[in-house]
Amino acid sequence: MADEALFLLLHNEMVSGLYKSAEQGEVENGRCITKLENMGFRVGQGLIERFTKDTARFKDELDIMKFICKDFWTTVFKKQIDNLRTNHQYLAFTCGLIRGGLSNLGIKSIVTAEVSSMPACKFQVMIQKL
Repeated sequence: MADEALFLLLHNEMVSGLYKSAEQGEVENGRCITKLENMGFRVGQGLIERFTKDTARFKDELDIMKFICKDFWTTVFKKQIDNLRTNHQYLAFTCGLIRGGLSNLGIKSIVTAEVSSMPACKFQVMIQKL
């Protein structure tokens, strides 16, 4: 429970701090989104490393995506992926989190998010073939 609260507080402060910098003219808004996505990428890489250290190797990309959607997501957000409710400001970090996790599992990807009706959002993962 404490881990979840700390993660939420850190996440809120990162988003708030970056957007305050943009409002004060220190950084343009597009760069804030890029910074959030890059932070998420690095966090995703680290978390995947921790979560998979005692896991058998995945057979294929489908197994990896199942792991990301079930185990990884539930561990990080304490919610099922199909029931996630999020604020659109957090999507850049979350896209980076997913992309970083996939990267550390050997999958180069592009992750985008679409908010069609609040509070739900849809993530799309496009796997880049090397």
